[in-house]
Amino acid sequence: MTDNPRNRIEQNSVWTTLRQWFDSEAQTTASGPPASPYTVDWLRAVPLILVHLMCLLVFWVGVSPTALVVAAVLYLVRMFAITGIYHRYFSHRTYKVNRVWQFVFALAGSSAMQRGPLWWAAHHRHHHRCADQPDDPHSPVQHGFWWSHVGWILSPANFPTRWPYVKDWARFPELRWLNRWDILMPLVLAAFLYGLGELLAAVAPGLRTNGPQLLIWGFAVSTIVLLHATMTINSIDHLIGTRRYDTPDHSRNNALLALITLGEGWHNNHHHYPISARQGFFWWEVDITYYILRLMVLLGIVSDLRPLPANVRNGRKSGRPSAMGAEEQGR
Repeated sequence: MTDNPRNRIEQNSVWTTLRQWFDSEAQTTASGPPASPYTVDWLRAVPLILVHLMCLLVFWVGVSPTALVVAAVLYLVRMFAITGIYHRYFSHRTYKVNRVWQFVFALAGSSAMQRGPLWWAAHHRHHHRCADQPDDPHSPVQHGFWWSHVGWILSPANFPTRWPYVKDWARFPELRWLNRWDILMPLVLAAFLYGLGELLAAVAPGLRTNGPQLLIWGFAVSTIVLLHATMTINSIDHLIGTRRYDTPDHSRNNALLALITLGEGWHNNHHHYPISARQGFFWWEVDITYYILRLMVLLGIVSDLRPLPANVRNGRKSGRPSAMGAEEQGR
């Protein structure tokens, strides 16, 4: 039987894709660009698809007040981890923390199952460089709703970390390690919730919960609702809402999205001045992430919140400094 080199490449590519479920830096041996810029690697997407399917098991595990509370708390905590940590810290460095808290924050963000902190920051910095231009991987103006909402994250073109954008963070080996093994914290969280549910079923049966129920509600449902809420900022907040500032993109302010994402819906504000820790520029623009960061300042966890200058807030045109100054680019 002839050993076909093409077959070996395809087999290696499949094996590497399976490895990428756990090791995000595993490199495929397949050569050449994707057949289409909108290619989806369905094999690589299996873990995300499985978590979606797990949500259907709510009809099997049932529901309890305990499960709903756990799901809601984990949604809120991990939404802050995305908005306050992945976005406002790792992407824009709008405040400072020490190295221990930096790693703790990275662990929290990683548990949201939205890839590693350096991957997230690098792609977001790239987005600001070319917002709503052809190179923006999740612009609904350029690529349509479906692709900007979730399709782009399933594309092989967007799997690798864009290392040139995160030179400042790449010097921390613990962050590189967590970024590589980005599935670790979701698995730890899922196992913890199952174990917690079984423990509660044994010691507090009056709570009417168990391992499978907390796994499905606390992990699967919470994770998927969190994912799609986060992605609305890409798919909806560049299409629907108001524009206070004349930014060179299609960003909008959307009060409803600001509520469900703890402040990220003030997206036109953010694109006007991305280096501020505050995205709700006026008192009536609820920005829960910013309020939590202010509390963390009082607790001594966070310092040096980047302020919003009055002249920037009152300006109509963008005229802002780069979304990623020299510090962010590691130069």
